[in-house]
Amino acid sequence: MWFEIICALVIYRLYKLIFSDGDDVLDVETSDSTALFAVADRLAKLYDGGKVYVGLRIPDADTASPQHIDLVLLNKGEAVVIAVKNLSGFISVKPDGSWVSESLTKHKSEQHPDPLAETKRQASILESYLEQRGADLPEGYLSCKVILSNPKVCTIQSSSFPPEIITYDQWVQMKPEPKSMFSGWMKGSFRAGKKEMQESIHQKLNFILSTAPMWDRLELKSNKYVLGEFLEFKGKQEDVQALRHIKRSKISRLVVQKTSMLGFGPSRLHVLYTRRDYRSEGASASEWKEVNVRSSTEVVFQLDNSSKVRKFKLSSICSMSLSA
Repeated sequence: MWFEIICALVIYRLYKLIFSDGDDVLDVETSDSTALFAVADRLAKLYDGGKVYVGLRIPDADTASPQHIDLVLLNKGEAVVIAVKNLSGFISVKPDGSWVSESLTKHKSEQHPDPLAETKRQASILESYLEQRGADLPEGYLSCKVILSNPKVCTIQSSSFPPEIITYDQWVQMKPEPKSMFSGWMKGSFRAGKKEMQESIHQKLNFILSTAPMWDRLELKSNKYVLGEFLEFKGKQEDVQALRHIKRSKISRLVVQKTSMLGFGPSRLHVLYTRRDYRSEGASASEWKEVNVRSSTEVVFQLDNSSKVRKFKLSSICSMSLSA
């Protein structure tokens, strides 16, 4: 009996070694980045015709370093800088505006700097950046919000939160904006009497934000995302050589497709990539280039706001977008 069990374990290990995609998602915390994209996707549905920019890295003249901005919602008549807080547990606000989160299970608390003050500072940095790039901003068009996106969060005395804070309960109750008028809740949360932005300014802001520095992003399997900076490929020399043309100065996006595999040889992947082109937002099928590499090839990626460098197997990646 023990012999059969050992043989089954050996076969299982061999199967995982040969067929497994090497799920690197387990090796890195992706929940915060994934929450950003989940909120961005819902905002795009709530604001039909609006555009959401994720993971901006706006130059800050005061610190001489990029300022991370979670989301910027650009809709006709407004732009909103949005911070997404994926906090869980009990959240309360102290008199100085800072937050305290208490775990639901571990009975420990954690201090957080005032997220609204931080978001307002980010909005100021973004406004300066837009003006430097020639966008004359209508007075009061730029606002900021903080969204609590985690369903496991519980706000204590939510009435003490400023109106710019969108609690999870408020977030899930938001409805798509009617095309002909503003809904009452949406008007109070995001519009607040903003004047209609001129179409030319709207187009200019779209162009500026679409060409602004952003974090590189990995889309992993199971709809998970990682923001950070792509560093290099690792693997067999011939595979790294085949991928040598994929550089941020030339390439904007790559897509990974798994090939069919017969037998027990190492599986291979199709890597499709397209050259950077600011003249259009997408690439036609004829513009995609293709290389074929081993599935064990890795992407070396530095996580955003962290000194950690992680490796992801190409087999665990759906796509990678590179900032200019």
